[in-house]
Amino acid sequence: MEHPWAPDGGGWFITIEGPDGAGKTTQAEALADHLRRRGHDVLLTREPGGTWLGERVREILLARSDAAGSTDPVTDAILFNAARRQLVSDVIRPALARRRTVLCARYADSTQAYQGYGSGVPLDRLRALQVLSTDGLLPHLTILLDLPVEAGLRRKAPGDVTRFEAEFDLDFHRRVRDGFLALAAASPERFQVIDASRPSEAVATSVNTAVDALVGSGEPNPYAARTTG
Repeated sequence: MEHPWAPDGGGWFITIEGPDGAGKTTQAEALADHLRRRGHDVLLTREPGGTWLGERVREILLARSDAAGSTDPVTDAILFNAARRQLVSDVIRPALARRRTVLCARYADSTQAYQGYGSGVPLDRLRALQVLSTDGLLPHLTILLDLPVEAGLRRKAPGDVTRFEAEFDLDFHRRVRDGFLALAAASPERFQVIDASRPSEAVATSVNTAVDALVGSGEPNPYAARTTG
């Protein structure tokens, strides 16, 4: 049976999402190691980033405004999607076509959560940008690392604090978390929500279990290529 949300190519596409401080980078790296031990050819990347353009856009988007000047939410959304377009076309689609497993820390759901639910940009406008930047490419599985906002923000080391943690209030971050949960509730076939307030090792076990249920013992993705708009 054809997978209803399978992306182009034969590889598995898995994203890791969540509010600030949820441990996305740590869990993405641990998951990559786990899958490699099981025989998968894994590409680990991130948003924004993963390309020369994406890394430059990342510097602009995450810099504190006293260094870079403030931007409005629509500008943020456009910049995130510009970096996303480059990552999808240059990195993700080619890897999937080579039947690699792609892990991406953040993807299009983050723009809907932050600029949509958090900052109030209409979701239909963000979805139109998403389709333009990705040609409708969706992950097979999205791991949502969920934890209370205050707990996540407390985890951030001073050197890792970005504009979004430093200059947006708690109510913004609560709307972002609620947005992620709303997205997960609307697409339960794609999302797996995991309690990220637990120790990192326990979270990793839950992540591995969810991913192993999808990808099995290392066989390439058997599902036909497909995207959704």
